[in-house]
Amino acid sequence: MQSEATLERIETKYRLLAPYMDERMRRNWAATEVQTCGWGGLRAVSRALGMSPNTIRKGLGELAIRAENPDAPVDPRLRQPGGGRKRQTEVDPELADQLEGLVEPGSRGDPESLLRWTCKSTTRLAEELRRLGHPASPRTVGRLLNAAGYSLQSNRKTKEGAAHPDRNAQFEHIQKTARAFQQRGEPVISIDTKKKELVGAFKNAGREWRPKGEPEAVQVHDFLDPQLGKAIPYGVYDVSANQGWVSVGIDHDTARFAAEAVHRWWKKMGAKRYRQTRELLITADGGGSNGSRSRLWKVALQELANRFEFPIRVGHFPPGTSKWNKIEHRMFSHITQNWRGRPLVSHEVIVQLIGHTSTAAGLKIRAELDAGLYPTGIKVTDSELDALNLKRADFHGDWNYTLLPKRMNK
Repeated sequence: MQSEATLERIETKYRLLAPYMDERMRRNWAATEVQTCGWGGLRAVSRALGMSPNTIRKGLGELAIRAENPDAPVDPRLRQPGGGRKRQTEVDPELADQLEGLVEPGSRGDPESLLRWTCKSTTRLAEELRRLGHPASPRTVGRLLNAAGYSLQSNRKTKEGAAHPDRNAQFEHIQKTARAFQQRGEPVISIDTKKKELVGAFKNAGREWRPKGEPEAVQVHDFLDPQLGKAIPYGVYDVSANQGWVSVGIDHDTARFAAEAVHRWWKKMGAKRYRQTRELLITADGGGSNGSRSRLWKVALQELANRFEFPIRVGHFPPGTSKWNKIEHRMFSHITQNWRGRPLVSHEVIVQLIGHTSTAAGLKIRAELDAGLYPTGIKVTDSELDALNLKRADFHGDWNYTLLPKRMNK
C-alpha cells in the first residue's frame, strides 16, 4: 500500500509532464512509476493519475519488450488526437447529472430511488443507471465520482446534539473553578465510567505481536458468559497529578458504585497527596451514574462529604459534551491502547492491564476489583433530597453545586 505522500508526488509529476508527452510516453512513464512502487503500485498509480489499469499494463508490456530487445525499432504510429473510443459522458451527456442525483437522492434526482436505502457501491450505482437508460460500467461510475469530488469515506463522530446556549459559559466556569482549586493546591478530579467489557476469551479490537501464524484463539460469538459476566471500569483521574484510579465493578453502574470509586481513590491515592485539603472538585458528565439529575448521586456525595469531613464541589459538563471530560483522552484512551488485541479473560487480567498502563508523560494508574453489589431501582424521596446539605451555585445550580458535611452551614 502506497502512502498518500507518494501518490501526491506521482500525481504532481504527471500533471507537470503530461502536456509534453504523447500517448505512448504517458503510459510508459506511468509503467516506470509502477515498477518503482512495487507491490500495489499498479492500483496506486492508476488512482493517482486517473489512468486505466489496462493502459498502464500496455505500457508495462512495451517496457518488457524494450528490455528484451533494446535495439528494436520503435513503432512511429500514434493514435491521432480524438481517436479511440469516446468517453461515456460524451456519448451520454446526461450521465454525470444522473449519477450525482443517485448519490444524493434526498436533494437531487428521485427521492424514491432504491439506492436511498441500500449501499451505494459502484456496482449498484451502475445497475441503477442502466435501469434509468444510462448504461455505464462500475469502473466508469468510480471515475465519474472521483472527477466530481466524491471519495469513499467512513462516518465521523462529530455531532454532539443540539448545543446548549450556555455550553461555552459552563466550560469557562469549570475551567475557572478548576484553575482556582489548583492554585490553592486543592484536588481536581475528572470521573466517568468506561465502556463495559465482556469478560472471557472474546475478540478485543487491535493487534499485538505474536509468533507468525499463531494468533490467539478466541470465541467465535460474543455471548455473555454467565459465570464471568461483565467488567465495569469506573475511573477517577487526578488532573494535577496525572494519576488515575479505576474500580472494576462486577454488578451495576450506579451512583453508589461511582461514589465508592471516588472514596477508594481518596483512601488509596488522594489522601496521601493532598494532606491539607479543604475541598474537592469533581468534574463529571451530565448523564450516567453520576448525572446532574441523579438524586442518588447527590445522596451518595453527601455521604462522602460526611466521611471526608470537607465539602465536595461538582461541575457537570453540558449535555452532549462528554468527550470534553479530561478522563476520556488523558486516561481511558491509554487504557484501551494498552489492552488492544488482548482477550480480557478474567477480572484479574483486566485489573492488571489497567494497573500497568503508563505513558511517556508520566501517567500512572492503580486499579482494584470492586466485588460489591450495587442494586438498581433505589428511589430518593423529596424529603431525603431536601435533607441534603446542598448549596447550589449562582450560575446553573443544576450543573454546579456543593455537598457540605452535615456539620457545616450552607
